Amino acid sequence: MTATSGMENAVGSGKVSTKEDRLHRGRKVTSAFLMQGWGQFFNQVILILFLLIFHHGSGNPPYSHVAVQWTYRISFAIPAVGTLWLVYYRTYKMKSASKQLAAAKKKSKVTGYDTESLKLTFTYFGPRMIATAGAWFANDVFFYGNKLFQSEFIKVILPENTSIMPGWLYNLINVGVSLVGYYLASFLIDNKLYGRKRMQMIGFFMDFLLFVIPAFNFEHYKSIEHVKEFQTMYFLSSFFNQFGPNAVTFLVAAEVYPTPIRATAHGVSAAAGKLGALLASVLYNYIDTQTKFYVVPWFGLMGMLVTVLFLPDTTGLDLKEQERRWHFIRAGRESDYHGIAVHPRHLSWWERWRGVGRYYDPDADYKQKIEEMRADWEASEARKADEKAGAWGDDAEEHDDSVWSSDVSTFFEKTKGRGSGSGSGSGTSPLLAPKEKEFVE
Repeated sequence: MTATSGMENAVGSGKVSTKEDRLHRGRKVTSAFLMQGWGQFFNQVILILFLLIFHHGSGNPPYSHVAVQWTYRISFAIPAVGTLWLVYYRTYKMKSASKQLAAAKKKSKVTGYDTESLKLTFTYFGPRMIATAGAWFANDVFFYGNKLFQSEFIKVILPENTSIMPGWLYNLINVGVSLVGYYLASFLIDNKLYGRKRMQMIGFFMDFLLFVIPAFNFEHYKSIEHVKEFQTMYFLSSFFNQFGPNAVTFLVAAEVYPTPIRATAHGVSAAAGKLGALLASVLYNYIDTQTKFYVVPWFGLMGMLVTVLFLPDTTGLDLKEQERRWHFIRAGRESDYHGIAVHPRHLSWWERWRGVGRYYDPDADYKQKIEEMRADWEASEARKADEKAGAWGDDAEEHDDSVWSSDVSTFFEKTKGRGSGSGSGSGTSPLLAPKEKEFVE
């Protein structure tokens, strides 16, 4: 829901995205996502408090059946109430959350599940799917692998410990470190000098280093003399996981795809992430701790490689350009799109190598945008005239008519009849209409 709402609000409903949309879209979404960190923090605080309450002020074993049952049942009941509220709010208070998807399908003359778009997704965005799904998969293996550190250094610091409380307290510190990573990610994710792709690459690489170093010198870092170094790597791995792939994978899996396929592509990527979590939870039961440290680092390296090769950087990109490019692809005219979405800085290394960026032409794109805006403006004016004449019935289709500025309206009024789309009144770009009609039929 955060992705849907964040992308919906970020794209906006007007014909032209605002500067705020482009420059702070990532911060808006990650600011919502970092609530995950606060959720982990308060969940751990609640567990500690309830155990102390129901275990008569002590966190040490043996634990009574009543203390265990009440502690965990209440800790699960609290988020359950919040989830029910979330379902209500999403259903009745966010009715426009799927508006962009419905509008895009309607414009492409699609009803139900768009199988044609699914084919085009793998044809034109397959490498991006490798990047978003592969990185999310690798990240979730790391996310669970981070807990490997904790059990080991607690054994060294408190060799006779049988209480659950030290683990919970260290986890609380770890979540606090993670929150710093969440907030720093939110602060820098829209920065063009750092941005999404670089943040994910560095996060994966640092996690790789922080796991591979103790893996090949395990007994050294487990010793009482060096356990503090082991702890430091534990906390840093948490920091770079949040200030890196855990924040970015969620965002870019929505941004790198156009609206008609965004939900499906994001869902496939998220499902790959859950497979990573499942792999970690199953695999870790069958191998010893040092072997786990041998296995986990390479997922960080894998995540970094798929990011470098296949992930485009959407930092500062107007997502409406993704929609424009998609309409050209749907019309079978990929080479006729010349906008910023195929600028080399917004393409992956693989896409640049394949030559996708050769179509970028800012002058041709400027002329295309003028004609597309003219067609939309004329269609809007035609609908207004029909409304005044009472030509629309109660079952008339809804349209997203933006309020055109006086300068834009004046320009189109003065140049009326000069554009290639003049008089069409269809709201479809004159550059796409003939071929798109043939393609759809």
